[in-house]
Amino acid sequence: MRRRLIQSTLAVVLVVIAVFGVSLVLVETRTISKGAQERVDSEALRLASIVDSRIVGAEDVTPGMLRKQVAEEQYAVIRIPGRSPIEVGTKPQGEVIEASADGEEGERVTVQEPRSSVTREVGRTLLIIAAVALLAVVAAVLLAVRQANRLASPLTDLAETAERLGSGDPRPRHKRYGVPELDRVADVLDSSAERIARMLTAERRLAADASHQLRTPLTALSMRLEEITLTDDPDTVKEEANVALTQVERLTDVVERLLTNSRDPRTGSAVTFDLDEVILQQLAEWRPAYRSAGRAIVSSGKRHLRAVGTPGAVAQVLAALIENSLMHGRGTVALRTRVTGNQVVIEVTDEGPGVPADLGARIFERTISGRNSTGIGLAVARDLAEADGGRLELLQAQPPVFGLFLSRTPPTPKPDDDEPTVR
Repeated sequence: MRRRLIQSTLAVVLVVIAVFGVSLVLVETRTISKGAQERVDSEALRLASIVDSRIVGAEDVTPGMLRKQVAEEQYAVIRIPGRSPIEVGTKPQGEVIEASADGEEGERVTVQEPRSSVTREVGRTLLIIAAVALLAVVAAVLLAVRQANRLASPLTDLAETAERLGSGDPRPRHKRYGVPELDRVADVLDSSAERIARMLTAERRLAADASHQLRTPLTALSMRLEEITLTDDPDTVKEEANVALTQVERLTDVVERLLTNSRDPRTGSAVTFDLDEVILQQLAEWRPAYRSAGRAIVSSGKRHLRAVGTPGAVAQVLAALIENSLMHGRGTVALRTRVTGNQVVIEVTDEGPGVPADLGARIFERTISGRNSTGIGLAVARDLAEADGGRLELLQAQPPVFGLFLSRTPPTPKPDDDEPTVR
């Protein structure tokens, strides 16, 4: 590309030089020739005037006296009636430029100049024109090289950027070149790189969230199926099968929720639901795991609360908190429900050491974990809570108390609404 730009620029300059240079040479040649003829005419008139004045004054007209009046390369002949011709200078050979003038006393003055003087002057002019043309060509080449580099280098950079995008490196370069068209291409490539980066991040996030969120339902489903294989009691088999079907439904809900959040994390499907049902379902699901670990899980607080949210999402948030307490906490895990203002709060706490002081609110950031874990569970739980207008907070670090806040729907009053219960 550089070579083509240089060649095209040089071709244009050469065409311009050829057109204007030839015209200039023709004009200058004609001007120099005309100037030489006018110079000889003027010289003839001047000599005729000098001769007239000397004749009128009865002075001698001699070659020695006229020699100083004639230029070195010129030759003059003065013919005075009744006298011999007077020659001044050396008669030129070859072509000459000649002019004659008649005086008032009847004399005739003829001046000649060799045409070679015109040829030399035309040659000097041609050299000057050629030098200017050469300087123009050199300047054009330098300008063409500069322009070629200015255009070719950005195109090379843009090609490398496009190649990088194709190889899976979506980092935008944010490099501009001062050429509007090239800067527009760079803007489009940077925008594409940012979109690809967001897509890759979303894909990786979906994969990480899916592996984390599906692990618990699959583990619970596996435990239920193991229970079925270890018993011959039809009633137990039926009960465990029903629980397994519930787990499958929750698994389906988890997948749908993950896909929904991957498309738009702000999209929710909030409805009014019975909070007791979700809490009981979580207790039934996690009690075997806690029993195997020699620990207990209980619930207390206000009953018959109705909240606004997505039951599946709320179940996933509670499952993340319960699993977090199972992995990192100690002792009994308690789920407490209470009402504050127009919100329902579900608190999850245990008897463990709690959240390290250096983490604090950062516990909800992705890849942040106080133990050897992925650091994804609490981040996903927070996103799920916020998708339906709720929020998840760390109310107390030691011992740990996590609070899930949901909008409240006033329930139908019952006599035992304020009585704490243990399930």
